Amino acid sequence: MIVGIGVDVVDIARFGAALERTPSLRSRLFTDAEAGLPLESLAARFAAKEAMAKALGAPAGLSWHDCEVVRVDGRRPAFALRGTVADAAAALGVASTHLSLAHDGGLATAYVILES
Repeated sequence: MIVGIGVDVVDIARFGAALERTPSLRSRLFTDAEAGLPLESLAARFAAKEAMAKALGAPAGLSWHDCEVVRVDGRRPAFALRGTVADAAAALGVASTHLSLAHDGGLATAYVILES
């Protein structure tokens, strides 16, 4: 059963400008494994984290680092959930997460589906 759906869209150029303007933002939003990726990938991962928060009902106190986007078999995106985000997912009875990422035309998009 679906227990949550989230979507987010990020303007890649605007996101890049924010990272340039506030260099500490990169380390606040992304894990070490994510932080070195190209701008388009970072924007898509930020959209994924936002979409996850929406799918969870945007509970207070979520940590950005507790929601890491990883690649399964080096290809398909997936989440590695820890701490605050894992706890919020468990409280909803989440058994599996689904993630789709895209970036084109200056925008990055992420869709998240949570199932019990």
